[in-house]
Amino acid sequence: GGGAAEERFLSGWTSSSKGKAGQEEGALLDVAWAGRRGGRGGVSPAVSLGRLEAGGSVMITLHLWDHLRAGSSEVDWCEDNYTIVPTIAEFYNTISNILFFVLPPICMCLFRQYASCFNSGIYLIWTLLVVVGIGSVYFHATLSFLGQMIDELAILWVLMCALAMWFPRRYLPKIFRNDRGRFKAAVGILSGVTTCLAFIKPAINNISLMTLSIPCTVLLIAELRRCDNLRVFKLGLFSGLWWALALSCWISDKVFCEIWSSFNFPYLHCVWHILICLASYLGCVCFAYFDAVSEIPEQGPVIKFWPSERWAFIGVPYVSLLCAHKKSPLKMT
Repeated sequence: GGGAAEERFLSGWTSSSKGKAGQEEGALLDVAWAGRRGGRGGVSPAVSLGRLEAGGSVMITLHLWDHLRAGSSEVDWCEDNYTIVPTIAEFYNTISNILFFVLPPICMCLFRQYASCFNSGIYLIWTLLVVVGIGSVYFHATLSFLGQMIDELAILWVLMCALAMWFPRRYLPKIFRNDRGRFKAAVGILSGVTTCLAFIKPAINNISLMTLSIPCTVLLIAELRRCDNLRVFKLGLFSGLWWALALSCWISDKVFCEIWSSFNFPYLHCVWHILICLASYLGCVCFAYFDAVSEIPEQGPVIKFWPSERWAFIGVPYVSLLCAHKKSPLKMT
């Protein structure tokens, strides 16, 4: 009597389960129950266990596949979905990443001398900024969980890479001061752990990114206070200004969406993309300059603007070495 009652309970539970997840769990319960009946002329325990494991594999596969599905992310910004192009969820949030595909390739060309004579790791920074753009485009076009992870983790990797490469030697603990390679290894391990935790607990991403932005901002302020180059000082101020405005847009789009929608302007996240790209780029240029001044002052690092010096603060700034013929040990990062 007890076994029949339990069987009816399980059968009723599985039939009342709704959606794909409920059907999959119900199928697993049926397999498990068949295994329990194996001793009474039903399916053998070994066979039922195999079916249970197979069902578990199917569930895991479907669960992973769901992360690729459009709309699988819990994050949805203020812009209306699928209103401009039927195949793109957030059209303007998607195309506003254009600067991430324009500035880094230009920087790779402008920083060739810097990379060949001093620090080739600058190429990694520009490459990761492109990855940020790719992740952001994928996420806003699909609103998928995987896109969200790529978008957020790429920003994390840029910040961690910049800290590992440009954290001033004078501020490093003694254990790292004479061995930056050890410091880079520690940052790499921390990045790996944070990346794994991000998939387990996605909410940790925003906390990690906001937390990392604090030391970056503090370092920028500290370096600008030591800097006597007016051109670099202005670049740093612009970077800080764009960062503050970008953060305001990010928060406002998230918190005051209904208000902005009532004005028919749910596009502050687009502005965030543009401003954060400019802030990140200018910040990287400043820190590349600070690092060169600290490590190879004899090579005369200066800030120049492309395509012409007459375009100062309108053109694209980069670091040039006036005395690059004075060879210093190549810094590989």
